[in-house]
Amino acid sequence: MDKFFQFIQPFTHLGQASKEALVNIAQRWELPKGHLLVQAGTVCHYLYFIEAGLTRTFYDKDGKEVTDWLSAENSIACSIVSFITRKPDIRSIELLEPSILWALPYQPLENLYRQYHEIERLGRLMVSDGLVQLQQRFDDLHFATASQRYQKLLQSHPTFLQRVPLGMIASYLGVTQETLSRIRAQV
Repeated sequence: MDKFFQFIQPFTHLGQASKEALVNIAQRWELPKGHLLVQAGTVCHYLYFIEAGLTRTFYDKDGKEVTDWLSAENSIACSIVSFITRKPDIRSIELLEPSILWALPYQPLENLYRQYHEIERLGRLMVSDGLVQLQQRFDDLHFATASQRYQKLLQSHPTFLQRVPLGMIASYLGVTQETLSRIRAQV
């Protein structure tokens, strides 16, 4: 879990007792490409830290899969609405590569929030950071041009173009595959 502790370091400092408590509830999973971490219509029971690999969060709209989030190593994958509300979500989370994950189960994590102020603070700061990321994504989809969104993806996640099928990239950017091809030809 060393990479997880490096990931959370910018959020807050955790003492040894808090780290040990998290280690005790964390489950290390190695899963193959194509595995569904969360299936649409179910409750998300885990917060996933991706040590290695890549996930996509997607939903079905009119018989077509829409990719609305991509998470690579050293980031979190979770159906956050479902995880927090304990209600089923319309989204699925799929592994796009063989992956190594650290799964933090809901109820044990909630118990740690009550026991350790540092862990509760970490949870709050991570949710706040996630909200900022969601707002930025919302703003990009509504105010940035398709070309600007593509450029931002190239800057923030340059390996996605080699790791994620272009149809999923197009969906993530909110454009058709044809539009993505035109944008790529111009760059």
